[in-house]
Amino acid sequence: MVDHLQPDVVVNKSAAVTRIYLPPDVNSLLSVADHCLRSEGYINVIVSDKQNHLQYLDMNAAIVHCTKGIGIWHKASTDQGHEPDVVMACAGDIPTKEALAATAMLRQEFPDLKIRFVNVVDLLRLQPSTEHPHGMTDRDFDSLFTVDKPIIFAFHGYPWLIHRLAYRRTNHNNLHVRGYKEKGNINTPLELAIQNQIDRFTLAMDVIDRVPRLQVAGAHAKEKFRNMQIECKNYSHEHGVDQPDAANWKWPL
Repeated sequence: MVDHLQPDVVVNKSAAVTRIYLPPDVNSLLSVADHCLRSEGYINVIVSDKQNHLQYLDMNAAIVHCTKGIGIWHKASTDQGHEPDVVMACAGDIPTKEALAATAMLRQEFPDLKIRFVNVVDLLRLQPSTEHPHGMTDRDFDSLFTVDKPIIFAFHGYPWLIHRLAYRRTNHNNLHVRGYKEKGNINTPLELAIQNQIDRFTLAMDVIDRVPRLQVAGAHAKEKFRNMQIECKNYSHEHGVDQPDAANWKWPL
């Protein structure tokens, strides 16, 4: 048994046998579980929350996505045919929801912003192919994450693990990871995310801070997101549950 926040315990083992999966929804979980149960001679770690979550992929799409282990979600991306202004990446069910919500907010405020949304199921795809059998070549990694654009990465674990896996990549200096900071206790889901700075508002403000043309022009949107964050946190404190709009959020586009 491995703590869901500490898959790094497995990363320390031989690359020949270690596998770590973070399915974003139920169909992805079924696909990953089927693969792991059929495999032999591997240490398989599946990181999954026990709460109800949104369903993003039908079964066929989930199988394809999990087979690749990492991929662009076209419905959330706006950079088709162009270089992105920013890459929004995520690994894990809660980070996926918060990253999608942040992307929807940014698309509403900045319709011309080119966002590439990348979801990671097989965490060790982030390693170089020379270090792990599931790793990506530098060319494939650079094609997906770019060589010079900001990357905002929402992760269901400690942020340093993503840096450890990707430290040799060309664009590592522009990689900004949000993850667990050991904050919170008995909190609502969104309140816990806010305390650990992995919530939709923090992720959206991170994009504004790191996309050069938004650092000044995005001040009003940033103020709006900060106010929304405070409002959600205060509501959770007062009522013991998240705001209905936040708790029942679904992809709007």
